[in-house]
Amino acid sequence: MMAGEDSVAGGVHRYPVRVYFEDTDAGAIVYHANYLRFAERARTEALRAMGLPHSEMMLRHGMIFVVRHVELDYQRPARLDEELVIETSTVSVGGASTRLRQRVARGDETLVIVDVTLVSVRQDTGRAERMPGPWRDALTAMAQARGDSRVQDDN
Repeated sequence: MMAGEDSVAGGVHRYPVRVYFEDTDAGAIVYHANYLRFAERARTEALRAMGLPHSEMMLRHGMIFVVRHVELDYQRPARLDEELVIETSTVSVGGASTRLRQRVARGDETLVIVDVTLVSVRQDTGRAERMPGPWRDALTAMAQARGDSRVQDDN
């Protein structure tokens, strides 16, 4: 998989990135906060790959996803010019929220695990509101396609 060629298979969205100089610290190792940027891009592209871009949610429903909680587990460093893949999968889907797990990998090696909770909110008020049906259905289908019996629907 080359940078810029994302894909969805088996309930997991895969988004490739290359580590550029701007992503690294003085030691040419990815600066810890930049994994959040990689994960954000991958989540955005996962929605787009499902045919449900953020922009459509904003235009049709006046809603956006916001990060409520995020946790990162750094296991190994990534370095300048490496090709990485960010894998995004759904852990659970609730009325107004969803939990996702993102794995930053270099080949078969796990570098970082990102666990994130997103909440759908009204753009004008910032208040949590039930996720629009198409997004809820797509995220639920993504979880079910993975075949993980631990996936829950948090009505």
